[in-house]
Amino acid sequence: MRTCKGWPVSVCSWSLRSDIGQVIRVLKDLDIRYVHLAARPALEANGKDYLEAVKKSRLRISALMIDFPSEDYTTLESIRKTGGIVPDGPWETNRELVLGAIDLAGRLGVRYLSLHFGFLERQGDTYDPKILDRARLLADAARKKGVKLLMETGQESAEELRHFLETLKHPALAINFDPANMILYDKGDPVEAVRLLGKWIRHVHAKDAVKTAVPGTWGTEVPWGEGQVNADAFLRALREAGFKGALAIEREAGEDRAGDIRKAAERLSSWAG
Repeated sequence: MRTCKGWPVSVCSWSLRSDIGQVIRVLKDLDIRYVHLAARPALEANGKDYLEAVKKSRLRISALMIDFPSEDYTTLESIRKTGGIVPDGPWETNRELVLGAIDLAGRLGVRYLSLHFGFLERQGDTYDPKILDRARLLADAARKKGVKLLMETGQESAEELRHFLETLKHPALAINFDPANMILYDKGDPVEAVRLLGKWIRHVHAKDAVKTAVPGTWGTEVPWGEGQVNADAFLRALREAGFKGALAIEREAGEDRAGDIRKAAERLSSWAG
């Protein structure tokens, strides 16, 4: 089983853009026993077959992930308008998706469910009460099922995310830390962010990126260890923060995702520390 200095190595199932059977084959070939599993396919019509394949594979689920069909990642501006629990139009549909994923996590005995909450921006010294109410409603539901909701980093600075968590003070809220997102969204240095957010980090994406040269546009995702995350310093910061979760390789760009995942797995498992 692949590990990185004791941290289990996982893979985000959606990275491969293929059916669950192919995901399972790739992970077995790489001797990876954990998967960060997309929850939405399990909530659709053929969800039983999807979950049965995972069960038969004997993969362990490091976390579930729920995303929303209303989200538009074409540009930074489009995802600002459509991302997470912030937009009013799709809120009822998105709420039911999250609640369904929470229930699924509870039934499967999975501790963590990750999602993007959207752009969390204060109005003066506080947040829109509507957003706090939505976050609290979902966190309350998660707590009842013994699940933690993991807010994925990137769409706000580490300081803003910390302020949001300290404002809500909810025991069912924590962080899925994606260092590349900090760079892709141009929201600060991921190593410094780990130091600021360490006590909330429960699950991590091993993903890398290069900052944009044009403000207001996306940065560029690159294979793990080839960008500006500074993989060695990042992993050291996680260790110093006392992180004890899984490192889930995520690759959402490139033409050879399976090859890039293999590179990431090899680099993580051979990290000298």
